Amino acid sequence: MSKFTPEDFFDLTTFAHRDIFLDCPEVWDVLRKVQAYVLQKLRPDVMGTVEKGAFVAPNVFLGSGTVVESFAYVRGPAIIGSNCHIRSGAYIRGDVLIGDNCIVGNSTELKNTIMLNGAAAPHYNYCGDSVLGNNVNLGAGTKLSNYKIATDKNVHLRDGAHVIDTGLEKFGAILGDNATTGCNSVLNPGTVLGRNVMVYACAAIRGYVPHDTIVKLKDVLNLVPRT
Repeated sequence: MSKFTPEDFFDLTTFAHRDIFLDCPEVWDVLRKVQAYVLQKLRPDVMGTVEKGAFVAPNVFLGSGTVVESFAYVRGPAIIGSNCHIRSGAYIRGDVLIGDNCIVGNSTELKNTIMLNGAAAPHYNYCGDSVLGNNVNLGAGTKLSNYKIATDKNVHLRDGAHVIDTGLEKFGAILGDNATTGCNSVLNPGTVLGRNVMVYACAAIRGYVPHDTIVKLKDVLNLVPRT
């Protein structure tokens, strides 16, 4: 049995859109379904607050208590849950599914991305073709890179000595529940973080990182007396 099922990474019991993960043998299979799912489930409405100067496209649903601050740009199709905070300067490009109590912050860009409840991308983040689990927090400047520059465009997942062809040309990262990243870290295409993983600042990683792991980047500092 695969160790990469959605249930291995997420508690889906309180996620209103948990059905999107049905028939996904591996967790990254859900990325193929985001666009169609959002279009099928979308019932455009604004139940929250859109501040003056913000742009929210007609094909967007905003849940109650959600605030879209001035100068944020939300292009649909998108479904955004309740009590979310879409901060000034945020750019939601479409094909986005956001749960409740989430944060999309200044200069953060989302496309073809799922955020489960309580997930936060609060400062200068890029999230392309990715899934952020419950209570995930991205440090300032964390990038979820979704496209290879190599000749072979299919994204492969490295799990130790094993390499899995995901069949996806656009695949950023999967972050399990409660995963966190430090400032200016980069998750290269096909990165999968287990639950409770902590990535230190400025680390650049790829492949599978098991649950309850810390990824450290250690610099060697040479301290030379001033003369």
